[in-house]
Amino acid sequence: MLIEFSVGNYLSIKDRQTLRLDASSISEYREQLIDAGRYQLLRSAVIYGANASGKSNVLKAMSTMRKILIRSSLRSSTTAIEVEPFLLNTDTELSPSYFEVLFLVDNIRYRYGFEVDRKIVRTEWLFEAKKNLEKLLFIRENDAIDVSKEFKEGKGLEEKTLDNNLFLAVCDQFNGSVAKKIIFWFTNFNTISGLSHSELRGITFEMLDKGEHRNKLLAFYNALALGFTNVLIETKPFSTDILPSELSDEDKERIAKELIGKTMAKAITLHTKYDVEGNVVKEVEFDLTNRESSGTNKLFDLSGPIFDTLQDGGVLVVDELDAKLHPIMTKAIIRLFNLPELNPNNAQLIFATHDTNLLSGKLFRRDQVYFTEKDQYGATCLYSLVEYKEEDGTKVRKDRSFEEDYIQGRYGAIPFIGDLSKIILAWQEKQK
Repeated sequence: MLIEFSVGNYLSIKDRQTLRLDASSISEYREQLIDAGRYQLLRSAVIYGANASGKSNVLKAMSTMRKILIRSSLRSSTTAIEVEPFLLNTDTELSPSYFEVLFLVDNIRYRYGFEVDRKIVRTEWLFEAKKNLEKLLFIRENDAIDVSKEFKEGKGLEEKTLDNNLFLAVCDQFNGSVAKKIIFWFTNFNTISGLSHSELRGITFEMLDKGEHRNKLLAFYNALALGFTNVLIETKPFSTDILPSELSDEDKERIAKELIGKTMAKAITLHTKYDVEGNVVKEVEFDLTNRESSGTNKLFDLSGPIFDTLQDGGVLVVDELDAKLHPIMTKAIIRLFNLPELNPNNAQLIFATHDTNLLSGKLFRRDQVYFTEKDQYGATCLYSLVEYKEEDGTKVRKDRSFEEDYIQGRYGAIPFIGDLSKIILAWQEKQK
């Protein structure tokens, strides 16, 4: 379970910013919290902010940290690390990007992080806390790696670690028990896009192929009244006949070489057909992609990762969760994570949205709501509603109308629109 995530000097984020999922002491909706012994953790967190304020970059930082670690063992000595620092400052543009997570695995708290630029790993560290006292397992400064006696699996691997590879990933390659446990946690730290979601469909197909998961997914679709009664997965060998006619012969040949012999799958939804008297006649098959709405297609694509995360008790990060979805459907997804009876394995959801309706639905505690806003230097600042101070220095009360206050700019993190009439008048003058 995730306790907090921090990032610094990455894209629009200059100084270290932290998103925390350890609950504050506020009283509302405590029944929604995860009881993790020493910690009370949040089941979800939402980020609001104006366009270009950096909320997507906060989520992208999580994805980037995961990719750098998971793909570390695949990098050769000359492979660049895919990271970009804050470029609007002469100091940070030449400095490494910073990533750190605190999380729980088997009731043990780990703190793992690293600083990297495109060429090398500058620093890397791992700490462990079985109770309250935190112990160093290893720390790295450039090519110097100091391994503690408690981290026996790392001994002798210092010289096997390339400058652009993470030491933790090397320990995992050599079957280190702690490293494997942490890498496995990161594999269940899933980051997806709510806009480009078609590549997620394969996960949904896999879930529907398993009896126990299929029933859950079908019950979810029925609860949302999407209009179909069942979903079938149709498979057939790849054929060039399905390729768009506008593709060149060269492109068709290239694609055919890659896919020939492989199986293709598509989703078929079943709809009930009635006669003029309202009697059921038969079931009609619709191609999901071509005959269902874009919102239905998105829900279908996201349902696999959602229920996979709920099953594994992992962390799901979604940018633009609300895109193409009715607010009621978005709320239904949030409730899957927020309600303990629907989320017994304590999965966590982190997402960005512009849907202010969610602020009025009594879905979130104040410490679950985050905002992003850029300062005068173009750097993203991340802060939560529970941290926000009113003009008189007091905190925001739990009985405030969060949606109305936010739209009115009370908490910042909204777009500032100038006088559009002046722009139009100036344009009209140029046309004379």
